[in-house]
Amino acid sequence: MEISLRSYQEEVVQTALRGENSIIWLPTGGGKTRAAVYVAQKHLENQPRAKVAVLVNKVHLVDQHYQKEFCPHLGGTAKIVAISGDSKEKDFFGLVVRDSDLVICTAQILENALINTEEDKHVELTDFTLLIIDECHHTHKSSMYNKIMARYVEMKLKGAGPLPQILGLTASPGTGGAKTLEGAITHVLKICANLDSVIVFTKHYEPVLTEAVPRPVKKYDIVEEQNLDPFGLHLKMMMGMIHAFMSSELKVVPREMGTQEYEADVVELEKKGAQEENRLLAQCAQHLRKYNDALLIKDAVRMVDALRLLEDFYSSRRDNTLDTTDLFLLALFEENRVKLRQLSADARYENPKLAQLQRTLVAQFQDPESRGILFAKTREGTRCLYAWVCANPELQRANIRAAILTGAGTGANHMTQNSQKDTIQKFRKGGLNLLISTSVAEEGLDIPECNIVVRYGLLTNEIAQQQASGRARAKDSIYSVVALRGGREMCREKTNEYLEDLTGRAINQIHKMEPSKFHKKVLELQREAVMQRNLASVQRDQRRRRYDPAQVEFSCRGCFITVARGDHMRVVNSSQYVNINPDFKKHYNKGNQIYLDRSFEDWEPGHTISCAACGQEWGMEVKIRSVLVLPCVKIKGFLLKTPNSKRTLEQWKDVEFPVEEFDFLQFVSDMN
Repeated sequence: MEISLRSYQEEVVQTALRGENSIIWLPTGGGKTRAAVYVAQKHLENQPRAKVAVLVNKVHLVDQHYQKEFCPHLGGTAKIVAISGDSKEKDFFGLVVRDSDLVICTAQILENALINTEEDKHVELTDFTLLIIDECHHTHKSSMYNKIMARYVEMKLKGAGPLPQILGLTASPGTGGAKTLEGAITHVLKICANLDSVIVFTKHYEPVLTEAVPRPVKKYDIVEEQNLDPFGLHLKMMMGMIHAFMSSELKVVPREMGTQEYEADVVELEKKGAQEENRLLAQCAQHLRKYNDALLIKDAVRMVDALRLLEDFYSSRRDNTLDTTDLFLLALFEENRVKLRQLSADARYENPKLAQLQRTLVAQFQDPESRGILFAKTREGTRCLYAWVCANPELQRANIRAAILTGAGTGANHMTQNSQKDTIQKFRKGGLNLLISTSVAEEGLDIPECNIVVRYGLLTNEIAQQQASGRARAKDSIYSVVALRGGREMCREKTNEYLEDLTGRAINQIHKMEPSKFHKKVLELQREAVMQRNLASVQRDQRRRRYDPAQVEFSCRGCFITVARGDHMRVVNSSQYVNINPDFKKHYNKGNQIYLDRSFEDWEPGHTISCAACGQEWGMEVKIRSVLVLPCVKIKGFLLKTPNSKRTLEQWKDVEFPVEEFDFLQFVSDMN
């Protein structure tokens, strides 16, 4: 199929058509993917033994790019394969690549293939002649994109090759947190260095771009703060009672209740309590965090949603009372439950932002063809907003047909990949007209033109703001920010507007650099990044050898009972950490079966597991090669005791002892 480009698209692809590495910077809806398809077509036509990989950072974008762009335009002349986590082709990635002209996959799948040593699964970067990297502003720090490009840059500096051409796509590289022009320039230059690319944009056809991608009308729907908040005050009174109960252990009083700062403080308190094996401090901090979550939910949605969160939490704790701390915390909630129910049912004190959100949605959905996205901060927030929409008579009369869209995963509030696809498909076809979404819908998602996008209670960066704004593509569309007057959301939104402008100024400054000066700076940044990675690798290896595994004890983070040692642990597939000691099973209870909507080559999920004494979550059982069931443990469920310290960790990569690879055949032989 002939690919037709607009004039500004033709301008930005010229660097890539010359075979040079480039990053295309166009706004959301500007046709970056179509430009990439055009580059891929010309590359396949003109490059001997051409092989293209299109990398995405979210699973649902694999099928979208395949079905909506690459297959319709290139499918007649090129062999194209889309591979995601639920594709059987991922198990033979090397063979698929050798037999295809163009593959579309997540960055994780390519990374897995680069490190896999089996011939049928392994690939090298040099097997490809063109890498197209979608949403390439993520190519920094420890992102999967940057892991892949780090190999590329190191090979380039060593003179290895031939390396593939790079084509990055982004609506905004952002400022990387910088607030000054100099800092923003440095950040964009680092993105260029990481991708070994120049950044290109339209200079001659800006009016055409503006007409093709009209910006929505931005509207601040400002709400006055509540004068009275008896439900919130009652929660804070209960939190104050917990403070008093733990006063002898509370050396520093946490910051303002109902804020992210308070949450950060009690998270540190819980860590301190765990490391000191001070159960009073650790448990009180856990409960305070849940009360703070309830305050945040009350400020975002309804009081009943906040109360339900607490009721669910305490319902799960009733069977695991160990000491007077547990008894006090449970009794405090039970004694106040009736009062909280009464207060939550009083409509006079309901969240005023919801009334404003209702007015905004009703006004926009007067047109039966309206489509919209309501962005919320958390999965729990989307669930609460969905319940509110479904229970709201005014919104139902406006014929709003809503559904939740969140990231894929295995948690209670996660969506499966299939349910994501189904929801997006229904929205495209008109069965749904409102998505209540986390950030999963901000980037790359090809959805029908929306006439209303609402950001509700969000504190995000300028990239997320631009991405969300770009979802409103219909003529005369509205981009609404529902926020308290003078609140944090308002301040962040205004800051992001400044940072968006700062990003543009930084890119313009970089474009004015002499080519020799630009390439010299890129080379300098690449060498610096390689040195930093090498140093970090040495330090990581040293940390991993600090203790003998038998010296490291694993105690439950909830009750501090010692249940395992480091030498009981093995790593499977470089990512799953299992305990091979049969006695470990005595220490845990099995919970619900975990179901995933995709299969894995040599393992499948089993039941959740938790501490038999206190109910602390520990991970899940996994069945390896269909025969062997072992507990796969989450490191954050434990306190690690070494000869010199006690530590809590969030990730296995931070442990201070080596973990052996799991040898299936040896383990089975030892069992027999």
